Amino acid sequence: MAKTLDPVDVVTVGAGWTGGIVAKELTQNGYDVVSLERGGDVSTDDFLTAHDELGYALRYKLMQDLSKETITFRNERDQVALPMRRYGAFLPGTGTGGAGVHWNGQTWRFLPYDFMIRSWTEERYGEEKIPENMQLQNWGITYQELEPYYDKFEYTAGISGVAGNIEGETRDAGNPFEGARQRDYPLPPMQTTPPLARFMEAAEELEYHPFMSPSANLTESYTNPDGVQMGRCEYCGYCERFGCEWGAKSSPIITVLPAARETGNFELRNHAHVVKLMYDEDDERVTGVKYVDRQTDDVYEQPARAVALTAYVLNNVRLLLLSDIGEPYDPETGEGVVGKNYCYQNFQANATGFFDDEQWNLYMGAGALGASIDDFNGDNFDHASLDFLHGGNIAITQTGRRPIANNPVPADTPSWGSEFKQQSLNYYHSSLSISCQGAVLPFRENYLDLDPTYTDQYGQPLLRMTFDWREQDRNLVEHIGPKLEEIMEEMGADRVDANTSLEGSFDITPYQSTHNTGGAVMGNDPEESVVNSYLQAWDAHNLFIPGASAFAHNSGYNPTGTVGALAFRAADGMQQYLEDRQLLDDPN
Repeated sequence: MAKTLDPVDVVTVGAGWTGGIVAKELTQNGYDVVSLERGGDVSTDDFLTAHDELGYALRYKLMQDLSKETITFRNERDQVALPMRRYGAFLPGTGTGGAGVHWNGQTWRFLPYDFMIRSWTEERYGEEKIPENMQLQNWGITYQELEPYYDKFEYTAGISGVAGNIEGETRDAGNPFEGARQRDYPLPPMQTTPPLARFMEAAEELEYHPFMSPSANLTESYTNPDGVQMGRCEYCGYCERFGCEWGAKSSPIITVLPAARETGNFELRNHAHVVKLMYDEDDERVTGVKYVDRQTDDVYEQPARAVALTAYVLNNVRLLLLSDIGEPYDPETGEGVVGKNYCYQNFQANATGFFDDEQWNLYMGAGALGASIDDFNGDNFDHASLDFLHGGNIAITQTGRRPIANNPVPADTPSWGSEFKQQSLNYYHSSLSISCQGAVLPFRENYLDLDPTYTDQYGQPLLRMTFDWREQDRNLVEHIGPKLEEIMEEMGADRVDANTSLEGSFDITPYQSTHNTGGAVMGNDPEESVVNSYLQAWDAHNLFIPGASAFAHNSGYNPTGTVGALAFRAADGMQQYLEDRQLLDDPN
């Protein structure tokens, strides 16, 4: 028997970037907010001895426990999906701050093209350019409408970078392809190290447009608009999969969550595993959430005036399906919306250069220390004669070459033994890699639903992922891969190993990126989307679902900057809803 608790104004399901932003914004406006986080609490003090590559990078101390809950996976519908028993392609976090604690800090704005991708594609190339089984759709919002929320996230997080377009004026040092912004980043860009300088010089020689990548690794001490103080990055090289002991990598636990606590209107409950959204279908609203205290196994119902579903992408979609909110997507008919447009990230195009007579201090670095070009991202290049759409950001990063997992060797080197050891030592500081972070567009057969066989620790169906590479993905790699090889050759490498093709099916076992998107997509049509432009659910008017689950496709960038902007947008929508309980189905 569940115990019913006293009602509150707002519940967030999760306490990462999205939940923290919603909590901060609403508590600062006088609303009582409870955040339910199924993992334990963490703070910067927990990371004072966190330079433990084995524990954090390889044994996943900050990640979800797959023995309690995982997903099942298959490439195609005619296959039997099997549980992911060991971590591979992506790493969902757990605990206060979620993946926002263990991320690298690479913080991008999506291109204006992304938000109007179907309309712009049809206008420039014709409707026939879009493959029949590609479910390309606009987002229901424009870049210009989202820009103020991007700005708010960047100044809350203290992003380091250099603008390429301020109010329509292009600037040489930044990204000339980015959408217009109202002002520069709050902090200057990170240091241009010798490997990054080599990449930028080579790109310029090839008449591309290099720039320093934007970063949530702070280049200076910073006090954000909420009065929260953050430290300066020391370039220690322990960002991805680690928490930052200096508070120099922006994260929810040092920004939005402390600001929410400061109001006195915020409560964080750890070890609170939400199992269901309590849905009143007749009234088209959720009355609250049901959760299990993972330490006592007690069950609680928490009533609320509004709910923000702010868990990780996959968990957002699973909770909607478990709670019977929205019509599940059916790949046979193409109808339904929940689980539709699942996308990943295409990192298959890459090039590694080996330098016989040069060395760099590659053990030093930061999660978002990098340089990029956007000449082959979005629609920044002509696709008229190409058999794919979109593209990807091309970058070199110096994230810190930790000793256990980083053993750069030429492709023809054995994977173990004396030659492997010798080559690893030889090229540890003498090899550089560049890669393309390719966009992944939605296809009819790539989707999420509930598994009919496997369940979690509470007996509830696991989420099932059906995903494979499509010709779109293969053609993108074949076009952009040779560009990477050309850049690395221009950088002066004595040997270049490049991947310029994408063979076979998607493999979930090796790590690639934690950039899962879609499944609860946004739009202006309830027949094609789960939420509107304020991230308000069409079928539950007091439910808001920010985060990457709202992405109608995945761009050629890391998702967090857009996740943060959408969370601020959702908080704005929730504020309006709580004030007058009006639908926001016509935000314009």
